[in-house]
Amino acid sequence: MRKLLNEELDRLSVDRFRESDKTPLIIVLDNVRSLNNIGSVFRSADAYRVEKIYLCGITAQPPHKDIRKTALGATETVAWEYREHTIDVIKELNEQGVTTCAIEQAEDSITLRGFKPSTKKVAVVMGNEVKGVQQEVVDACDTVIELEQYGTKHSLNISVCTGIVIYDLFYKLNS
Repeated sequence: MRKLLNEELDRLSVDRFRESDKTPLIIVLDNVRSLNNIGSVFRSADAYRVEKIYLCGITAQPPHKDIRKTALGATETVAWEYREHTIDVIKELNEQGVTTCAIEQAEDSITLRGFKPSTKKVAVVMGNEVKGVQQEVVDACDTVIELEQYGTKHSLNISVCTGIVIYDLFYKLNS
């Protein structure tokens, strides 16, 4: 097997990306501290043409050199908006008929594998690296999705977890 050259990857230009159909998926970052995690989420969102990212609370906003370092230009392609309160975003999305899902470990959560979107658009809330998704936000969401884990830590880095969720929902929402 021959590894492909960058010129052979048929990458979209920024303009073509902006004009392209998007995956009906919204990412909501609830008080994410790490600038590198924020940049990595942008990069994964670009890879699967996520519709929008909401940056909420203490979550930093582009332009910032540490976000840019991991985003590799994805802050220029993926639509994003800053909002002070995550709960306000969730309430608005619920009113629009978007299925809202907290990605969290909680009672009565469902597994990502078992989650079947019931609407054409889904929003997932990713929480703070230490505290997770705020309880009031969990309460406002339609459901809680949990990624099954079998090791000793029972936690994943937020950017890794977001990448897994985006990958899974990309196929569920586009099938």
